[in-house]
Amino acid sequence: MRIIVDYKDSPSGFNQLRIDSAKYLSDYAIRIIFNDGNERLVDFKPFLSKSLHPSITKYLDESKFSSFSLTDGNLNWNDYDLIFPISDLYKGQINA
Repeated sequence: MRIIVDYKDSPSGFNQLRIDSAKYLSDYAIRIIFNDGNERLVDFKPFLSKSLHPSITKYLDESKFSSFSLTDGNLNWNDYDLIFPISDLYKGQINA
């Protein structure tokens, strides 16, 4: 069974949104610039600190956290080991 999701008819508008650039600053904060020109400073530390799951808390190692990549317009850690909804990043807050 293969599930295919077509987001092109999504009313939210987030289907067109992507990250053009991202820069790790320090203390789990990343400055993100989106393709519509908006810029956000996202603090990931509260999310990482509250998590109890080892696959997430391992990113409290700052060297692991800072080694993200941009993949298909989104932040990606270790081949989709950690990834966040673009809508949350655009709002500038990560929900636990």
